Amino acid sequence: MSTRLIPAPSSLTRPFWEAARERRLALQRCERCALFSFPPRARCPSCGACELRWQDVSGAGTVYSFTVVHRPPHAVFTQQCPFVVAIVELAEGPRMTSNIVNCNSAAVYVGMPVRVEFEAIDDSDLLLPQFTPA
Repeated sequence: MSTRLIPAPSSLTRPFWEAARERRLALQRCERCALFSFPPRARCPSCGACELRWQDVSGAGTVYSFTVVHRPPHAVFTQQCPFVVAIVELAEGPRMTSNIVNCNSAAVYVGMPVRVEFEAIDDSDLLLPQFTPA
């Protein structure tokens, strides 16, 4: 059995996963209003423009909110509990849901500075962006 649920990249999300495979965090940025956005979408959530381009970002952020998962929501998570699911506010503005890794779940706090790192997902060629204390 897999130890992770493996995302299925779509034509819209493929550039995100390709960047992650290269250990880069890339987000869409609107060519018209310069807003970074996440998750990937067809139109800018601010001005509605279709001119969204992928751009690498710093990978730095802060914990905006989080929860500690003690009961696995699916059998593949059994060995990982407890784990932290957080909303990370990236330095470039958007918020991203991810995990906080490499620290005790009791040490995570709102406002905690974090940075992205990438974890291999089983035998797939995908790397999962996660965050670790900065």
